Amino acid sequence: MTERFQPIMREGADPAQAVFKAQPHPGVGRIVRVEDGLRFERDIPVRLRDGVEMLVDMYLPADLPEGATVPAIIGWSPYGKHNLADNLWPSAGIEPGWISKHTAFEAPDPAYWCAHGYAVVYPDPRGSWYSQGEMNHGGPQEAEDTYDLIEWCAEQPWCNGRVGMSGVSYLAASQYQVAPLKPPHLAAINPWEAFSDWYREFGYHGGIRDTGFVPKATMGLRWSTTRTEDTMANMLAHPLIDEYWRSKDVDLAGTECPAFFVASWSDQGFHTRGTLEAYKAASSPHKYLLVHGQKKWAHYYDPANVELLRAFFDTNLRGEGKLDWPPVRIEVRERSGVGTWRDEQEWPLARTEYMPLHLDAASHSLSREPVPDESEARYDSEAGGSAHFDIRFDEDTELTGHAKLRLWVETPEHDDMDIFVALQKLDGQGNIVPFTFYATSEEGPVALGWLRASHRALDAEKSTPWQPVHPHTHEEPLEPGVAVPLEIEIWPSSTLFRAGEGLRVLVQGEDIYTEIPQPGPSMMRHEDTRNRGIHVLRTGGRYDSHLLVPVIPKDA
Repeated sequence: MTERFQPIMREGADPAQAVFKAQPHPGVGRIVRVEDGLRFERDIPVRLRDGVEMLVDMYLPADLPEGATVPAIIGWSPYGKHNLADNLWPSAGIEPGWISKHTAFEAPDPAYWCAHGYAVVYPDPRGSWYSQGEMNHGGPQEAEDTYDLIEWCAEQPWCNGRVGMSGVSYLAASQYQVAPLKPPHLAAINPWEAFSDWYREFGYHGGIRDTGFVPKATMGLRWSTTRTEDTMANMLAHPLIDEYWRSKDVDLAGTECPAFFVASWSDQGFHTRGTLEAYKAASSPHKYLLVHGQKKWAHYYDPANVELLRAFFDTNLRGEGKLDWPPVRIEVRERSGVGTWRDEQEWPLARTEYMPLHLDAASHSLSREPVPDESEARYDSEAGGSAHFDIRFDEDTELTGHAKLRLWVETPEHDDMDIFVALQKLDGQGNIVPFTFYATSEEGPVALGWLRASHRALDAEKSTPWQPVHPHTHEEPLEPGVAVPLEIEIWPSSTLFRAGEGLRVLVQGEDIYTEIPQPGPSMMRHEDTRNRGIHVLRTGGRYDSHLLVPVIPKDA
């Protein structure tokens, strides 16, 4: 086995001092109790292949007859198996009664699943909380540990030999890691929204470092009796894609087991892109995709969606029933809370017609025809300046899929610049139409994109006309006063624009959406920018600045 990359580590913080969590840690010790129809066993030691022991909690149906067996569902998370989710923020949209007090954060609810003939297993992974060893976030060690827990579950006398995984965010990302290893008893996975590209979707959007979510998440992952990976320190030490980020690469094509992927248009800047990329790459002959525009935790715990997931697991973990599902189901949004569901055969949609909308700085407009005359828009990148470009649709128009902004930029005073882009919907009066955003907000965009100009190089093998991919392995400084073209990826979305409604492209040098309801989760921010002075956007003539949008034909 080749030597593995060793990230920067730090001493763990005493788990007993984690007073900010939803509940104080209950301490270590084997407990077996029966309540609420559940047989609960806490702190079961599970020996991993190198002899390290991690602690897991297990829930079984209390009335399981001796000798009977059930499938297991694993919720793999470093957030603490004791850290329960029945008190999530009100703005998350979870209704009373949707989850029980036994539910770990972003994990399947044992009360529901045990009542329907399943076991639920929550681990504290290696090096987290009171488990032995040192913790890495992602990468081959965590993938192998997940493999070992899957096989441990399958060997238990109560297990029917079939193991599944479910959960949101980290609990979904862990499934991307382990599925390609093909544990013999991993029978199905359910990644419910998670990034799959650690650099482009988690650490550095368009090469611009996240300063909001990651620092706070790093503090929340320090609870250990040994050492844990210092994610924040590693990010600062590795601003470009190098051996650190490659150590977290996931073989998405290696997913061959049945898989039910759930993504959302609403998690722009966090999970939207990664879940869709994981679905596209997966090799499973039995893979399904559902994409919604709602709040992710509310969507995961909505009783109708839990029943949908049970149908998937009943088929693949219990051998009961048969799925007659379309490969893809999407929600075409009109505004926050309003959308229409439609079945599809693939993603991206094969019938997509990519249409360029040409930017015209002179009129702040988007045009279906090339703009013959050159013009420019300027804004002060350090004083909240921005530029926008609008088009009004004269007939109902659906945009579903990947978008790209080709933008000619120039800075008179500096050798770099950070560009932030939002696609917004305008109503018939020109007002911005809000969309669900970031798990708790109802005041978000259609879609977002970002790019640091010095990261403008393209990966020719991976890029497509509608989805540019940047290698982020080196920087190319700008020459002050010289315009260059940027190819900016706009994360996927699905939106219906009625006749008379409009689309706006908003461009500026800082985050466009910065506020979500509080108390609530931390959101992505990008405060460590390289902007200085005026940004110049050039359009028309020699400067073919345009937005490439995915139009879905009405008569298809």
